[in-house]
Amino acid sequence: QVQLVESGGGLVQPGGSLRLSCVASGSIFSINYMSWYRQAPGKQRELVAGITERGSTNYADSVKGRFTISRDNIKRTVYLQMNSLKPEDTAVYYCNANLRTAWHTTWADYWGQGTQVTVPS
Repeated sequence: QVQLVESGGGLVQPGGSLRLSCVASGSIFSINYMSWYRQAPGKQRELVAGITERGSTNYADSVKGRFTISRDNIKRTVYLQMNSLKPEDTAVYYCNANLRTAWHTTWADYWGQGTQVTVPS
């Protein structure tokens, strides 16, 4: 079994900061790409940021310059530092990991349960 557990969400005033964490545990052989998605009420889930095993990153245009994704491969953890938060950043944030559970298995996507981030207007 593989588990992704997010933490760090909460209520923050506009202009404030939060740091999300996501720890992967269980039967994991290798983790490739890790990413953060978010879903606001009534909207589709969207990619916020992603990072390869070697540290190459990509960001949604809406968060560039404000959010930073990073990872610790030994701890199997991915982080999302969110600065200058805006009301439009309000959403449930989900962690995603593309990984293999054994050397002979295929890569598959796993999701966390989500953590709420609220920035009031």
